Amino acid sequence: MELVLCKWALAFLLSCWLIVAVVLSVEGLHGNSKVRGVNLGGWLVVEGWIKPSLFDGIPNGDMLDGTQVQFKSVTLQKYVCAENGGGMNVTVDRDIPSSWETIRLWRVSELEFQLRTSKGQFLTCDGDGCSVSATAVSPSSTETFYIERNNDGRVHIKLETGTYLQASKDNQLTADYSGTPGWNDNAATFEMIIIANNLHGDFQLANGHGHDKAKEVLKKHRNSFITVEDFQFLYRHGINAVRIPVGWWIAFDHNPPPPFIGGSLEALDNAFSWAQAYDIKCIIDLHAAPGSQNGMEHSASRDGTTGWPTSPDYISQSLDVIEFLASRYAKHPALLGIELLNEPSAADVPLDVLVSYYKRGYEIVRKHSTTAYVVVCQRIGNADPFELYQANIGSVNMVVDLHYYNLFDTFFVNMSTMDNIQYIYENREAQLQSLNSANGPLVFIGEWVNEWNVTSGSQRDYQDFGRAQLEVYNAASFGWAYWTLKNDRQHWDFEWNTRNNYLQLGHSPDPKIWTGLTLLGVASSCILLQYIL
Repeated sequence: MELVLCKWALAFLLSCWLIVAVVLSVEGLHGNSKVRGVNLGGWLVVEGWIKPSLFDGIPNGDMLDGTQVQFKSVTLQKYVCAENGGGMNVTVDRDIPSSWETIRLWRVSELEFQLRTSKGQFLTCDGDGCSVSATAVSPSSTETFYIERNNDGRVHIKLETGTYLQASKDNQLTADYSGTPGWNDNAATFEMIIIANNLHGDFQLANGHGHDKAKEVLKKHRNSFITVEDFQFLYRHGINAVRIPVGWWIAFDHNPPPPFIGGSLEALDNAFSWAQAYDIKCIIDLHAAPGSQNGMEHSASRDGTTGWPTSPDYISQSLDVIEFLASRYAKHPALLGIELLNEPSAADVPLDVLVSYYKRGYEIVRKHSTTAYVVVCQRIGNADPFELYQANIGSVNMVVDLHYYNLFDTFFVNMSTMDNIQYIYENREAQLQSLNSANGPLVFIGEWVNEWNVTSGSQRDYQDFGRAQLEVYNAASFGWAYWTLKNDRQHWDFEWNTRNNYLQLGHSPDPKIWTGLTLLGVASSCILLQYIL
């Protein structure tokens, strides 16, 4: 009788093993049951903070596209103001600057700029003698100004004709100063205060260097930043997947729209070949969409604004890029999945617009592949990831991507080492368990990093923090991917962290091994039971 019971127990556990092995495995991966990945950030989509040297040598490098400036008249001691944020005449009458007094630069050349207001209009002037207004919807020659600088932050602004703008006595900005103004107390002289110069993406690099120089810089970068040796390194450290950010212009690689530079498609092809050689899978991630989905440099935003959700053309172009990528790589043995959009902004991208895009993108990928994973990214900001579980985007090999950082929020500023670790176990783990048990897509921690706001962390502190993250994120039903392989900032650099023992990867739990050991234990118990009885 005992032998019969043991046979039933073994049969039951074998069934459980088959179920667990299927549920906790990602199709197409070898060596591990789930994704243990690394992002190739800063390679095919530029982020200046990852490799600042890419921007070396740009003339007026602190006046790239999107730089926010304010102009203060040295004679009136008042700020230039686009009333109501745009749509009216420009005055020089504000004592304290705010958003109406803040201008975003659109760079035309080293010295030529178009000036955009907080509501999106451009400063415009019809010619000599005009009063400047902020009424142009799109810029052309009448919205282009030359900015001359000296070494102490003062500037002159002039038209193509050579006439300078000045602050008139009745607080207007007019184009009627003739001659050459001096740099002291002169109505045509302004202090230029740079408020923010934090956009260093593909647009800023290409437009700042100019096409020929940018092509040279990016070719060298793409050929050297990520190489076949990096894939060998990842393989040796148990990494089985890479998430590769790409920009929308990759679909027009031989002749991309200005100012973007071709060549990223060849680099992506190389990555797939290297991945195949080392049994590593690729997730292609549309990181930068037309018009920008979040206003950040990694979405190739020109000036920090988010235009993607406001234009059907931008969304349609994005779907065309997904079509291009799916048709090109769907049959490649190294493809694991395609991520339809990275980090759409919760503040700017309505959920219904995003879900509609995701559903259409899912169908495009399915047209080319029945097995490739379709990854949809959670909105960043104030958004609940459950909103994507309730959206019914697709039914086969669907993944929701969450990005977990103990950064970028004042909530984390004063946390100690133990506070951060406790947050991982109490908050992150609880959310993962809830999502894992939901009837819907798999869970992917597509970006995380072994960095925090703890300024005095020791190596042991970093090891403990990394261990906590790995322990929790290993439970994600699809897996995780570290941000990023290489980085100018050491603790963001996966290679540096692993080589210097700040991040201890250990081994990924394999459900097949775990259930196999369980079966072995039950079998041993059955044998022991028979012996005793």
